[in-house]
Amino acid sequence: MKTRITELLGIEHPIIQGGMHYVGFAELAAAVSNAGGLGIITGLTQQSAGDLANEIARCKDMTDKPFGVNLTFLPSLSTPDYPAYIRAVIEGGVTVVETAGRNPQEYLPALQDAGIKIIHKCTSVRHSLKAQTIGCDAVSVDGFECGGHPGEDDIPNMILLPRAADELKIPFVASGGMADARSLVAALAMGAEGINMGTRFIATREAPVHPKVKQAIVAASELDTRLVMRPLRNTERVLNNKAAASLLEKERTLGSELKFEEIIDEVAGVYPKIMLDGDMEAGVWSCGMVAGLINDIPSCKELIDNIMSEADALINQRLSNMVTS
Repeated sequence: MKTRITELLGIEHPIIQGGMHYVGFAELAAAVSNAGGLGIITGLTQQSAGDLANEIARCKDMTDKPFGVNLTFLPSLSTPDYPAYIRAVIEGGVTVVETAGRNPQEYLPALQDAGIKIIHKCTSVRHSLKAQTIGCDAVSVDGFECGGHPGEDDIPNMILLPRAADELKIPFVASGGMADARSLVAALAMGAEGINMGTRFIATREAPVHPKVKQAIVAASELDTRLVMRPLRNTERVLNNKAAASLLEKERTLGSELKFEEIIDEVAGVYPKIMLDGDMEAGVWSCGMVAGLINDIPSCKELIDNIMSEADALINQRLSNMVTS
């Protein structure tokens, strides 16, 4: 399948693996890229720019296909050395960067001078238009269904994607609720040039996370996520567990008095314990509503091959048969 995204990124299939904390390691990124999609290493999972350089090198040992690095720009108590991370990306020969969080404009010139394509993650049309204005090559449009941070507008993809198509000139991919061929065909019909999948790629054989994490996703339904940190306007969609229930009760109790410092133990620094150690109650962790569509743990190649073959059947058989002469 050829779309503006496959042409822009030099990939075979219009499927991108989103950046995910303590999931986007070289093993998964290489597996996705080898299967014809675009794998993504999560930059800030690596504790230093040197560690990121080593992870990029590891990925290059596993694939000769294009892969990207996610760089999330967020205010924090200890701001990462972003220029050093960017140097690691450039010197490592990475061809695509997925940016997320706050406006990445100040960091774009160095990436653009190195010929790197930039995809910015956005949860609204207005932010997508801003990304286009500052020179991003594409955007990942995240609907309200997505795991992680869906923004504060609560617009699902059935509305958000056509709105993005109405306004944008640069290509965009659909993110949030993407899991299978139906997701891809629907996204293409609404104007996207491909899909970005996060939660679906956690439940693959190559994802270097604890088996309990994968089993939790397979066992979950579309009703098993919760929205936390809404009072702080930093909403995150997470899988429902005891930690999520406890956090929501704390939010109800404290109301407008809630401060981030009072919930930091539930939301910060928990990902290594959950993703690597399988301590499923260590805190809250990002998961999309799409868990309700995930019932198996295939290899990345099996997943992507099935999506593409089933998409072809949907387009050329089911949909074409509905067209009357």
